[in-house]
Amino acid sequence: MTHDAGDAALVAAAQGGDTAALDALLRRHYDRIHAICRRLAGNAADADDATQEAVMAIVRGLPRFDGRAAFSTWSYRVATNACLDELRRRGRRPVPVEPDPPDRGDARTAVDLAPAVADAIADRLEVDAAMATLPPEFRAAVVLRDLCQLDYAEIAETLGIPPGTVRSRIARGRAALADHLATTGGNQERPS
Repeated sequence: MTHDAGDAALVAAAQGGDTAALDALLRRHYDRIHAICRRLAGNAADADDATQEAVMAIVRGLPRFDGRAAFSTWSYRVATNACLDELRRRGRRPVPVEPDPPDRGDARTAVDLAPAVADAIADRLEVDAAMATLPPEFRAAVVLRDLCQLDYAEIAETLGIPPGTVRSRIARGRAALADHLATTGGNQERPS
């Protein structure tokens, strides 16, 4: 059974009142929904709030979901809108935060990996800071393409805009990210 076929069966069962199917459907997509909200919000607290709002909106909207789009595409659209709405309500701009600390493992491994981990955290913070400078419509298009790996048609459907607009927003968003990273030194080599 393919992922979409599995989703379709779960959606049908959930729409019929099967709470176990609803739970399975939400569990299947929760990590991706949270990742979208995390990237759009820029920090864990707002992402958690937006994810909660998105999940509630998915549950409320599921009876009206007609299956014209894949459930995943529809849920990404709901998550994107919920996150952007949450940020607008709070009047917040995304601000980057440090990612979760790496697993501690044994001391020797942690020491050996310290420079790589430090570089990865620095890269993540630079990208988060650059993403925070993008207007929400560019940020949403870039996140859906580069994080969710949706194609242009899926992004167009998710955001409710024409595919040409998706291409433009992704191109302009990526260009702005590159400019910001170049200006702030995000593309410079770090000393070893």
